Amino acid sequence: MSEPASELAKVVTERHSTRMFLRDKPVPRDLLDEALALAMRAPSNSNIQPWRLFLATGPRRDRLVEALLERASTGYPATVGLPEGFARLRSEIGALVYGSMDIARDDAEGRRIAQLRNWEFFRAPVAGVVCMHRDLGDADSLAVGMFLQTLVLALTERGLGTCLQVSIAHFPDVLREQLDIPDELQILCGLALGYADPAFPANQLRTPRNPVGENVVFIDS
Repeated sequence: MSEPASELAKVVTERHSTRMFLRDKPVPRDLLDEALALAMRAPSNSNIQPWRLFLATGPRRDRLVEALLERASTGYPATVGLPEGFARLRSEIGALVYGSMDIARDDAEGRRIAQLRNWEFFRAPVAGVVCMHRDLGDADSLAVGMFLQTLVLALTERGLGTCLQVSIAHFPDVLREQLDIPDELQILCGLALGYADPAFPANQLRTPRNPVGENVVFIDS
């Protein structure tokens, strides 16, 4: 792969999902504030800035993780957040992730332990929950996505790892109770952030992307 042509290209290329963090290495608040201020520049319909982000650290983060793990230990869906028609893609990425951790396909206990890491935010010291007012629509959720993309790129630039987690949203009642999230907000996903554990093998994984032509249609005439 050729060297990125710009600093932006370098950051976009370096960003990846971190699946294990250094639990005891805190994130300086000034780095978070810088990245969040940049993310707030994301575009939105009528400048309503629909994103709402709850960030838990310290004891509040620990209580949240304890509650989520307790709930997840009783069972969770095999395909959180994806229609059945897309299950093949989940299987493909699962094979890559579990393979990078040397967890065999028939290792049920190893897979269970790995899956439960989702609900401890992969041990990240900062646990985030992303929300949007439930009266808003699809165009506004696009704005939330642009906010998140800007945020994770800004964090990557500052040497931090991130992982966006659909699985976190599967237990909204736990999130609301632990973080005092009001009912008018729809819970969209989780965000784990911190410093990546360099010794964890899955953190070296870089997942493939489609050729542009598979997702983009050029109409010239």
